[in-house]
Amino acid sequence: MIKQQVRNALATIINHENIVLLAPKNEDHGDYAIHSKSLGQDITPEAFTHELFGRIEKTGEFINFSVSQSVLWKEIETILENKELYGQNDNLKGKKIIVEFAHPNTHKLFHIGHLRNISLGESLSRLLSASGAKIIRANYQGDVGLHIAKCLYGILKREDEMKTLKTLDEKIAFLGSTYTQGNVAYEENTQAKDEINIINRQIFDKDPKIKALWQETRSWSLEYYDKMYKRLGTKFDRLFFESEVTDTGLAITKKAVEQELLEKSDRAVIFNGGKYGVDTRVFINSLGLPTYEAKELGLGELEFSEFGEIDKCIHIVTHEQSSFFKVVFKVQELLNEKKYKGKQLHFSYEFVDLKGEKMSSRTGNIVTGEWLLDEIKTRVKKIFATEETGAEVVAVSAAKYAFLKVDAKRKIVFDINESISIHGNSGPYLLYTFARIQSILKKNSSSVMPNSFRHLEIPALSAGRLKQVQDDNKEELSLLRTLFKFPEVVESAAEKMAPHLIATYLFDLAQKFNKLYESTPILKAKDEERARLLSLIAATAQVIKNGLYLLGIETLDSI
Repeated sequence: MIKQQVRNALATIINHENIVLLAPKNEDHGDYAIHSKSLGQDITPEAFTHELFGRIEKTGEFINFSVSQSVLWKEIETILENKELYGQNDNLKGKKIIVEFAHPNTHKLFHIGHLRNISLGESLSRLLSASGAKIIRANYQGDVGLHIAKCLYGILKREDEMKTLKTLDEKIAFLGSTYTQGNVAYEENTQAKDEINIINRQIFDKDPKIKALWQETRSWSLEYYDKMYKRLGTKFDRLFFESEVTDTGLAITKKAVEQELLEKSDRAVIFNGGKYGVDTRVFINSLGLPTYEAKELGLGELEFSEFGEIDKCIHIVTHEQSSFFKVVFKVQELLNEKKYKGKQLHFSYEFVDLKGEKMSSRTGNIVTGEWLLDEIKTRVKKIFATEETGAEVVAVSAAKYAFLKVDAKRKIVFDINESISIHGNSGPYLLYTFARIQSILKKNSSSVMPNSFRHLEIPALSAGRLKQVQDDNKEELSLLRTLFKFPEVVESAAEKMAPHLIATYLFDLAQKFNKLYESTPILKAKDEERARLLSLIAATAQVIKNGLYLLGIETLDSI
């Protein structure tokens, strides 16, 4: 990575170990900067002469450095040679990390919030993997509990209708409808509430009277979710379910009572979190049933035993569960400090709304993930002349990018039209840019190899033979000076667990390419200049492809 080379060179020149490299706000000032006062010595720009650096100048209290063009062109060669491996590092080599995400509860619809969750989870998995970690994708799903009881209550009221269902779509719509029916009944009808509580107990006790119905309808949900995972390009290494961790969680909770880590309160069991600076929460309710907190203890036992020693387990869950995780992590730490302390992380994210829509699970007014993708695809087909497969790729890119370009801690109001614009910060804009480069490269060669640059017949690059880019060719120079930053962005995005940094970089890169495209007739340039430009844009396409992969987005050679 060039940044590290720069840091090493500066450390040698000024004999200073703790050098903080800054990024100038104006790229015209250079690629990196250091604050001269932080060095504790007055050094002039002339002292920084090194083969890595081109222009060096002092602006106020800052010394600005521009990486030499010979180094940057060598990096273009590296990009073209390394292809899909460019940007990867080994910062997390040897680490084993569980990324737990998705979390759709059975018997409920897969909604727009799940799309954001999966987009984040898959992107984080790829970012951490690109840093050398072994990633285990896990998915914890609620398949028991009061929400299941509400749905089964509604089904039992409409058993004849259930017998007429044939397709998976019909079955899923039926589950959504019966859940809403049961939910409203639970809140408004005392008798219905009592019946639902009885069903909830039957589910917990695995009562034969309800088990068969629970299993059948549960299988509908799992088939439906699997369909969505495939559509979104995600595959899990392990599916965990509440039903399989309930007994273990209950046993661990009772043992914690014996160890006086948890305590009885009336007929319930609680964790008195005040003395530890966290909230007090219930682990076994007054009916003797384990709560989500107790079940999470059972989940942790499985996650930290099935895959050997785990370095980190990342739970991707909305911000509203912050208190829940603080309490559970503290209890787990008290139960087994060696196994759990410092190894659990709650990655929180904000909610999603659809522009112009007010959502409510209580009334059944839910924007499903499937509907959103289908609606985007319908609009994509009206804009792009593409076949079904291509429209699907564009639609998924539009949705994922719209979620990932925003900091996870910010709420999103999803705008479908904005997500598919090819003139703004969108997934389709990046796909269109990639396809535009592919078109130029194909016109330069009679041998077309999709998603590959091996057909590009360009002489080997060398600073001595290739004409240097003149400073007044701003578009070309700007693109050249942006490409080599990609490994830095990947490293930063992984360290900060911030996929939006990749999205921000890619949009900036695509804009710079398109400015070059509009100002420079690449294929009409003379041989040497043409070879240089083709190398530059081929590297740009490779970096766009690599970056989109980290966001979980496929590319298309043509749109």
